[in-house]
Amino acid sequence: MTGTERSPAAEVVEYTDPLCPWAWGSEPVFRLLRAALADRVRWRRVFCILFDHDDDPPPDPAAETAWYARYVEDITAHTRSPRAVRLDRVAASSWPASLVAKAAERQGTDVAERVLRRLRETVFVLGDPADTPASALAAARGVPGLDPVRLAADAASPAVLEQVRADRAEARRPVADVLAAQSGSPHAGTAKETADGHRYALPTLLVRVPGAHRAVPGWRTYEEYAAAVDALCPGSLSRPEPLAPHEALARHRTLTDPEARLLTRGPWPPAGALRVDTGNGPLWLDPEEATVHPASPLRPPGAP
Repeated sequence: MTGTERSPAAEVVEYTDPLCPWAWGSEPVFRLLRAALADRVRWRRVFCILFDHDDDPPPDPAAETAWYARYVEDITAHTRSPRAVRLDRVAASSWPASLVAKAAERQGTDVAERVLRRLRETVFVLGDPADTPASALAAARGVPGLDPVRLAADAASPAVLEQVRADRAEARRPVADVLAAQSGSPHAGTAKETADGHRYALPTLLVRVPGAHRAVPGWRTYEEYAAAVDALCPGSLSRPEPLAPHEALARHRTLTDPEARLLTRGPWPPAGALRVDTGNGPLWLDPEEATVHPASPLRPPGAP
């Protein structure tokens, strides 16, 4: 492949959940990998439903929340990604956030990326997971280019529900490669046992071309993902030069310190960036994003 030529038969499948802490910690590398692919290979997200409707409610919600907060803290010690100072609760369900994230894809790549990012930030910055339809829609308010009326209608539609149901089912048909014990990472990515089989550990990337695939499960380096892509789609990767800090922040709207180190070059933070402190380092907001982001102190009280 040369230039921006796209292989119609090749794809990278990202098995994820908007509320997954390891997926949140993989955002820096995934942002770089998507930029390196530059649409030369299709990137498709599958929402796996980490927190399902039929999960048993915890007998002691406060104890469950305390345990899960420690679990997230352990993960962010590896990933260096932000975690909320205080977690309000363990998410009751991944369905609302997954439906909203899937619905946002109908409004284009940029909108979908920013909506999914906001949904992740409800847990890992605000500590208030988007686990109801209302809170998932509220998380997306103010995203540039978003039609909120259409988003609400699409998220409640039978078509989007069927898409997410299909995602959930696909995630529970993992390739054989990930069933065996994995190694080489604090989150090795061995498929998780379920009541009726297995599902992918989150996140997992599956690089597919006709007749072949490479699975890269768990929390991995850019080089490991790039090697899998290059093995099946040679010539599709072109690692971009780091952006100036203000350009990266304007493009992505929010950046963590791990993302700033990986994606930018130059003095950090850029002028005008708003710092939001968390329990594990800051989240940086673009000046425009700071006027609408739910974590921003500049957002007017009670703003829709």
